[in-house]
Amino acid sequence: MRFDVISLFPDMVSDAAGYGVTGRAIERGLVDLSVWNPRDYTHDKHRTVDDRPYGGGPGMVMKCQPLLDAVDAAKQHNVLANSKVICLSPQGRLLSQELLLDASCYDQLILVSGRYEGIDERFIQHACDEEWSLGDYVISGGELAALIVIDAVTRLIPGVLGDEESAKQDSHFDGLLDCPHYTRPEHSDIGDVPDVLLGGNHADIKRWRMKQALGRTWSRRPDMLGKVTLSAEQDALLKEFRTEVV
Repeated sequence: MRFDVISLFPDMVSDAAGYGVTGRAIERGLVDLSVWNPRDYTHDKHRTVDDRPYGGGPGMVMKCQPLLDAVDAAKQHNVLANSKVICLSPQGRLLSQELLLDASCYDQLILVSGRYEGIDERFIQHACDEEWSLGDYVISGGELAALIVIDAVTRLIPGVLGDEESAKQDSHFDGLLDCPHYTRPEHSDIGDVPDVLLGGNHADIKRWRMKQALGRTWSRRPDMLGKVTLSAEQDALLKEFRTEVV
């Protein structure tokens, strides 16, 4: 998988991506990352990447030409790739595990990080395949959003995580929140590890974890349950959980 980020702050992206799961994936050659600065594709001595908005109003708008050339450069670096260009924007489609799973099937993701008041709409319409949003709020630029996408997609690439089952047990992977997790010590002043996790019966543990995942989703994110088709076993486990907490 190759990630190309279009950003006015390339060090912000490359430095942060050097840590943790993403950093190790880059070191092992499972992921490539390049950052392209639109200022390098300007044609004036001031390296101008923004201008005032037509129609007036506050702030500045990022210009088309430097962004278009930066995206073209990223594509030329990997000509045969099955690529997707994504503009990170508060107006975009809400980021979800489903989107990330789809994105992990591409050879190249080009992530456009906007700044200022916004990006010239002509660039978005002409060059971008989709717009993605972290949520219903605004941050100062798309770099943090790009890093989140890179991290989340990298986790889904075969060979990146030490245990291939780890990503499958994450919250949202199967439309549910994750179950609770515990480690040593077995007993502490603030609570004990549930007995079922200490018994060694893998079937019971699997059943407990599924019931906890269903219960957490029901209590914390009931909207998610409306999007999931539960099996007969899952439906029974959820009813058990709801009975126990009443």
